[in-house]
Amino acid sequence: MLHRAAQATSFITASVITASFIAASFTLAGPAAAQDDRPAAKYKFDLPPSAELTYTVKASSHGIPLSGSGTIAWQQGGGKYSLVTEARSGMFGKVLEYRSEGTIDAWGLAPDTYYEKRLRKGAGTTTFDRGAQAIDLADSDNTVPIHGGEQDRSSAPWQLAAIARAAPKKFVPGSEWKFYVVGRRSAETWTFKVVGTDTIRTGAGELKAVHFSKAPPKGKGQQVDLWLAPSLEWYPVRLVFMEEDGDSFEQLLDKVTKK
Repeated sequence: MLHRAAQATSFITASVITASFIAASFTLAGPAAAQDDRPAAKYKFDLPPSAELTYTVKASSHGIPLSGSGTIAWQQGGGKYSLVTEARSGMFGKVLEYRSEGTIDAWGLAPDTYYEKRLRKGAGTTTFDRGAQAIDLADSDNTVPIHGGEQDRSSAPWQLAAIARAAPKKFVPGSEWKFYVVGRRSAETWTFKVVGTDTIRTGAGELKAVHFSKAPPKGKGQQVDLWLAPSLEWYPVRLVFMEEDGDSFEQLLDKVTKK
């Protein structure tokens, strides 16, 4: 019983490490970034078609191999979008949920709310108050001013995919793509760098995918690697999260159901 309980606890720990997308989940720490740290570029974009993506999940927590499953439900149309990320285990059912909902503006995705709920953790919602031009953080009394183009932790990878769909020839090795990203407590600039193109074996077959890497800020924190497949609408087909302590979490596409 103690061994099984330890494995269950380890699975939960590894699951809640991820934040976005089960894809998607990135760690934000420290105070909100200064205004002059924000990327200023406005890119053309082409949103991926609505779909539900299912992933096989593998993780390592304190040296213990783990497995699970996850889904990303992506919907867009009529000038609005919604993005729901969930992770489940056979023993505990749903162990995390992230929701990003909003509209489409001249920058691309324009979140209105970002909701986050983890097992045994309280839910929190960060609100983008566009009337007041301020973002109310779920777990902080501070606010972040809205200047345009701000993303949340779930929407950022999908904003990246939308830009790539509009200008795929610009996504060459070494190119960098920056977004100002807001979480529950703070905000910072994320930099996605194109590493190259890899062949990924998925449940949907072998896919050529562009490899992006997001290095941890100042060399410390979480390393994130993301693969987007041009032949599959630039959907995320693989995601890998590496923590400072050696723990890891990987999502590999199982199937895509277009809506």
